[in-house]
Amino acid sequence: MMNKEGIYQTIFSELSAVLEGETHVVLKMSTINCLIKTHFPDYFWVGFYLMKQEQLMVGPYQGTLGCLHIPLTKGICGRAAREKKTQIVDDVLSDPQHIACDSATRSEIVVPVFNHLKELIAVLDIDSTQYASFDQVDRLWLEKIVETHFATEKLDGIVTT
Repeated sequence: MMNKEGIYQTIFSELSAVLEGETHVVLKMSTINCLIKTHFPDYFWVGFYLMKQEQLMVGPYQGTLGCLHIPLTKGICGRAAREKKTQIVDDVLSDPQHIACDSATRSEIVVPVFNHLKELIAVLDIDSTQYASFDQVDRLWLEKIVETHFATEKLDGIVTT
């Protein structure tokens, strides 16, 4: 079985091939979700929340029903958007800011997504049913994925803030 680093290398290569020349934000988000969910089956919810008028709204995702709206003042996603930095929570039940969109979530990583103008456009949220599923390998690779596919070029189909 491939280690986490190797899995991310595979995902990154596949994304580079599939998304070459693609500029539509929803297509990029949907493809990223699909490949992460396919390669990491323990990550039961993989999706994006889009910035819209000082709140987050659910965007493309794979998994169980997500929260439809998240104020920037609430949740791990809200904290990632407010602080504009990746959040890793080993045990969501011990974090008072956690919003239980699905009671099966035990750990979570949320990565802010910036466009080519360095504006926050979304967050990538990944949930696991296992405690402490996410580490610095996830952070580094997921930040690389969103930077490569969202911050390097002008995008089409973006939800404006």
